[in-house]
Amino acid sequence: MKDLSSLMESDTQERVENPLGNFDDSNLKGVTELAKQIAVKEQTVAAKQEELNKAKKELLHLTDEELPAVLTEMGLSGLKLDDGSEVTIKKIFGASIPVDQKEEAHQWLRNNGFGDMVKNIVSVNFGMGEDEKAHAVKQTLQDEGLDPEQVERVHSQTLRAWVKEQTEEGNEFPMELFGAYIAQRAIIKGAK
Repeated sequence: MKDLSSLMESDTQERVENPLGNFDDSNLKGVTELAKQIAVKEQTVAAKQEELNKAKKELLHLTDEELPAVLTEMGLSGLKLDDGSEVTIKKIFGASIPVDQKEEAHQWLRNNGFGDMVKNIVSVNFGMGEDEKAHAVKQTLQDEGLDPEQVERVHSQTLRAWVKEQTEEGNEFPMELFGAYIAQRAIIKGAK
């Protein structure tokens, strides 16, 4: 029986002589075939994702425009279908502060008593082994020469809830500044 040293030496010699190991043409053909299958599946997934996005857009058009418009034209806020399902119209609220109006929108919120909605986030990235520096950052930011990143933002759900609240209370605010809108959506609940 060979000792451990000679086994290791022969293994090292085999790697030098054949650095790819025991690969032959059939192994490489298999790898090539798998790579081709992956490429085809990636294209399939991308096409299905595009199809899904289109279907979602079409659904939104039907629920937010077509059906509410027809029901409104008929003077209905909802109806019950013969299969037992119910169609109702629900008011929806949305908002998204345009990037080029962010500072102005944040200032308006602060000036009008809603400044607590604006979150002011300051962050500094630390690398591995810099835990002590991270804990001491409050006192040492300037002394260490670190340049923290500062981001101000209003959370989208907070903004949407605020728009709904202000609208329902009859309070006026610059809707365009907040990208605010009010729409109707048809909701269909199945028969129980």
